Amino acid sequence: MKLWSNYVMAATIDEAVQALVAAGGAARPVAGGTDLLLELQQGRHEPVETLVDVSAIPDLQRLEVRDGELFIGAGVPVSHIVRHALVRQHAPGVAEACGLIGGPQVRNTATLGGNVAHALPAADGMISLVAIGAQAEAAGAGGVRRLPILELFRGLGKSILTENNEILTGFYLPLRKPGQASAFSRIMRPQGVALPILNMAIWLQRSGDRIEQVRIAVGPAGPTPQRACEVEAFLAGKAYSPETTNAAVDLIRATMKFRTSPRRATAEYRTHLVGVLLVEVLEKAWLRSGMLEVL
Repeated sequence: MKLWSNYVMAATIDEAVQALVAAGGAARPVAGGTDLLLELQQGRHEPVETLVDVSAIPDLQRLEVRDGELFIGAGVPVSHIVRHALVRQHAPGVAEACGLIGGPQVRNTATLGGNVAHALPAADGMISLVAIGAQAEAAGAGGVRRLPILELFRGLGKSILTENNEILTGFYLPLRKPGQASAFSRIMRPQGVALPILNMAIWLQRSGDRIEQVRIAVGPAGPTPQRACEVEAFLAGKAYSPETTNAAVDLIRATMKFRTSPRRATAEYRTHLVGVLLVEVLEKAWLRSGMLEVL
């Protein structure tokens, strides 16, 4: 069986969008292809009429400070993101998450755009972007637009990108200010399935000994990426202390809902682990928020 019928190597964003529109919803963009091509080969994705290769588009390879924000192009390989000084300074949680995607060979090929566009609720890079408050930039027939990253997702493996024949062009992240930091960690099986049992990213702003503001992203806790909004509201304005942390652990275990996965873990085990991750990632972000330095 042919996995695709047509292959388009786009040189510009406009060419990629035109190819997607021309295929009338029967095309898929591909950059690293570490998710899509594997699913096609394994029969877990229906054959695609047209693959639109966006890996040679220069605008998708940019990583720079742009108009007071950090811009990461959707086509930047995650191995480059891990090493880049701007990411390590302004978004250490994103650098950590990208460093855990696959193995070295996969990271040399996989892109942050692909990690997000695949729309899996526990994609490491995507979870870190949710916590840091990133905005996604997408291009379609109607032009280029920016939107909060959580607005991309429609369900497990589903996003508005496919609905609108759009491609991700990049992500805008806020530059790190004094008192701010981000962190990421995950728990996974030591062998077999490479996807995490649970992962978590946290961004916070501290003021003295208090957590002024915090964002917590957890996956997988549903068909789309989730934020622990009740815990965020509880922690805001609280002093960072063992008492505060313990109360936050109780709250996240009571409010986050998990399901049992026969290939990963039971709901009960995930409920236990989410408290363990919260303590670890919150402490890491808190300690980093007292300094402005690279990892």
